[in-house]
Amino acid sequence: MARKHRAGHRDASPRTDTSTDIETDERRMFEMGTSNALLASDSSDRSKDKTSDQKTLRRLAQNREAARKSRLRKKAYVQQLESSRVKLTQLEQELQRARQQGIFISSSGDQSHSLSGNGALAFDVEYARWLEEHNRQVNELRTAVNSHASDNELRVIVDGVMAHYVEIFRLKGNAAKTDVFHMLSGMWKTPAERCFLWLGGFRSSELLKLLINQLEPLTEQQLMGICKLQQSSQQAEDALSQGMEALQQSLAETLAGSLGPSSSSGNVANYMGQMAMAMGKLGSLEGFLRQADNLRQQTLQQMHTILTTRQSARALLAINDYFSRLRALSSLWLARPKE
Repeated sequence: MARKHRAGHRDASPRTDTSTDIETDERRMFEMGTSNALLASDSSDRSKDKTSDQKTLRRLAQNREAARKSRLRKKAYVQQLESSRVKLTQLEQELQRARQQGIFISSSGDQSHSLSGNGALAFDVEYARWLEEHNRQVNELRTAVNSHASDNELRVIVDGVMAHYVEIFRLKGNAAKTDVFHMLSGMWKTPAERCFLWLGGFRSSELLKLLINQLEPLTEQQLMGICKLQQSSQQAEDALSQGMEALQQSLAETLAGSLGPSSSSGNVANYMGQMAMAMGKLGSLEGFLRQADNLRQQTLQQMHTILTTRQSARALLAINDYFSRLRALSSLWLARPKE
């Protein structure tokens, strides 16, 4: 009996130990879970703090960038104001110099047209500046030709002169948008130049006729190319001249449509309608001037393509000398003794 009691006691002891072990394990697991939860919570808090710090840093960086751009804009604005002031001073000085050179002198004594608007006035100043630079480039070209410079050296100078011609056509196009009459009448040129004026500039076909004798010797192919270019230029000029004549005739007919008293309301309305039609027709003048300048520019470029580099240099010098003599003739004519 005693053995059974001891045996039973031994059997009960392992179960008690097992129960204790389970409780200990559960307590440890609970403590570990609580610890992990606390760690996860701390990690989440740190992540939120880190995200908040990153947002703050981004905002600060954005604010610094915005402030930097604002300073740059302010600096650019101040520089623009200073540049505008300098340009205005230069414009006033060049205008005074242009007046002293007689650019605004009109053979008819009417100077009001050339001063009729800011566009025309600005172009006259720009033209004086362009002519000064053109003379400098031509002198450089003449020196290179006389010193027998290489074709490569000549090509650079010739290309510069050709590009400078493109610039004057661009300036004329812009000025025509504000005062097309100023450009067509050639009030920015000397009286002798205006005598040979055609639609605000030179006749390409007439210029080519003058150049043929100046460019000899020419190969047969070059001579044929120049002659064809002269003929095509003549045809284009004739077409534009006919268009201008048709425009003038149409404009005259519109203005003369109802000559007579305009006291009644009906006549006044008719008069205003005719003026509106005439204004619309005058708007096409800018197109004629633009086409004429395009023809002049294309003729110069095609001539340059036909000729060699050295021949192109001689042609540009001949063109410059021709117009320079026209300007000199004007000065002599205006300075002649008056009886």
